[in-house]
Amino acid sequence: MKKKGLIVAFLALSIAASAQDERALSFDQALQLTLEQNPTMAASAYEERAAELEKAAAVGLRMPKINVAGGYAHLGNDMQIDLNGYKGPIQNGVNGVLDGLGQILPGSVLGPIVSQVQGVMTPLLGANWALTLQKQDLAFVGGTVTLPIFLGGKINAANRAARINLATARKQGEQNRNGLVSELVERYYGLALAMQVVEVRRQVADAMKIHLKDAEALEANGMIAKGEKLYVEVMMAEAERELFAAEQQVATLRSALANTMNETGEFVPVSSMFVLHALEELSWFQTTAEQSNPLLQQVALKRDLAKQGVNLQRSEFFPQVAATGGGMFCNYQVTDLVPRWAVGVGVSINIFDGTNREHKFAAAKSTVRQVEALQTKAISDVGVLVEKLYNQLATYQNQIASIETSMAFAKEYLRIKNASFKEGMASAVDVIDAELNLSKIKIERLQNAFNYDVTLSQLLEAAGISEQFAVYARSGNADHIRFDQE
Repeated sequence: MKKKGLIVAFLALSIAASAQDERALSFDQALQLTLEQNPTMAASAYEERAAELEKAAAVGLRMPKINVAGGYAHLGNDMQIDLNGYKGPIQNGVNGVLDGLGQILPGSVLGPIVSQVQGVMTPLLGANWALTLQKQDLAFVGGTVTLPIFLGGKINAANRAARINLATARKQGEQNRNGLVSELVERYYGLALAMQVVEVRRQVADAMKIHLKDAEALEANGMIAKGEKLYVEVMMAEAERELFAAEQQVATLRSALANTMNETGEFVPVSSMFVLHALEELSWFQTTAEQSNPLLQQVALKRDLAKQGVNLQRSEFFPQVAATGGGMFCNYQVTDLVPRWAVGVGVSINIFDGTNREHKFAAAKSTVRQVEALQTKAISDVGVLVEKLYNQLATYQNQIASIETSMAFAKEYLRIKNASFKEGMASAVDVIDAELNLSKIKIERLQNAFNYDVTLSQLLEAAGISEQFAVYARSGNADHIRFDQE
């Protein structure tokens, strides 16, 4: 007995500790955690940052490109012009001139002239007449500057495309955010629904225990047959199985909610499900969707991007003009025959490339028409989706009044059957059927509120205004639904 008491005490402490680990969580708190911590939002932020950097890179296409380069070379030999072969003819020519002068001038005059000519020619002819243009080893460091002047609109198209891609990344982030809000609504209120279903199932199981005790007493007094008591036992076992299944569903949805928030621990939703008394007109949601739906905005941006593709292909028909310049900062043994700097303007015109440009240009225009067709269909699809979700909301809203009437009747019917059973005027089957019918209506009421909230989040997502869900939930127009409401 003492050991059994210790086990019971340990289990009680474990349950208490588990209860202390649970954290009460409002929908607004869950939404804040989701938007701050969910990896999808981090991925969207990185995508937007990458698009911003691509836009900055496109701006750089307008800037001059400056390159610095250096090099070293070792030639097989010096680059030379060899004039040594001209020594013989030059010497023969000089000798011929002197011989001619010997026939004209006297020896006293010619002798000094010959001596002077030989004094000049001897060292000259003995020298190496090879002229070095470039020595065997050379090195240099220099730079070039290239500035685009006109590329047929290619740079403008690239910059516009980069801006469009940045806007698309931002709209994709909004779409991801709205999708997360809808996911959170489904999982947060799904957990709230599951936990309240557990309470309803527990009430049914507790009621079955009471009915079984009453049935045992009535059987002992001979007021009911044994078969009726057995029926109560079967229904009690069924109620306990349904309670266990509901508890398992709570555990699953808790994990799903924690995953959406990227958090650990067990959370208890404290924000009730709700149904709105009134909602804006369908036309308002359809107009808002056309203006604010991120998917439609992305399609419109893709159309603009396709138009820039047309501009890009059109630029291939224009000449490409660029200014360029360069020079050497320093050099080692580079010949003076090489200029130290140069500037110029280059023009390139593609005359014929096998009709490649023409076909690509036509393909780009076809892409624009394709995206425009898809845009028309997307607008129509979103309009149909908004109307469908809006009508579903109206259906759930209208069901509430019918469910409330059924619940009032089921409570009164159960009270009457309980009283009749204790007096032996009703069977156990009647009482249990009344109990199960009441629990069914309670769960149906909760399920209806859950369906309404999920559908509302989907409608707001389609309209591109998911952030308004929390506003609707806090408004005085919301009728909050709980299992224990009378």
